[in-house]
Amino acid sequence: MDDLLAALLRNRFVWGLALGLVLCAVTVARGFFRRRELRLEIERLRTHLHTKLEIDASETERRKAEIEQLKNERDNLRITVQSLNQKPGRKEVRQFYIYQTALDIMFEKAPGFAPAWQVTLKEAEQRFEKSESGIMPMLKRLMPGSHDTPAQEYDGLNRLPLNDSTK
Repeated sequence: MDDLLAALLRNRFVWGLALGLVLCAVTVARGFFRRRELRLEIERLRTHLHTKLEIDASETERRKAEIEQLKNERDNLRITVQSLNQKPGRKEVRQFYIYQTALDIMFEKAPGFAPAWQVTLKEAEQRFEKSESGIMPMLKRLMPGSHDTPAQEYDGLNRLPLNDSTK
């Protein structure tokens, strides 16, 4: 047995085989440790990604809720503005009653005032109707400074019934 062991130790093939086996064992051991290290790194990255996705999801939900709330507020404000635009203010109602009273007094005091007033009133109504329909309103908005400026200003105000002023 000693002869066999001594013969094997002198053989170059056995030395190469032993060296190859040692290198293979070192490579396998390094691979095992490296694989374990990579598995831990993958697990750490997986938990990091999971945390990031949870944070992003909660942020997205918060933003969606905020957008929905802002849409509701916008709709409520739009409705409020529309309703306020349709209601005449106290100032406008007071001014309307003052004009109505002045017209009644003028009809009683000035006999020639009524026909001139009716003609002027019809002309003003035609101007406003013309400014509210067709291409004219668009052209007036595009070209400021036209001679129908009061009609344009009227577009932004509430319409008061002027037809009731005649008796």
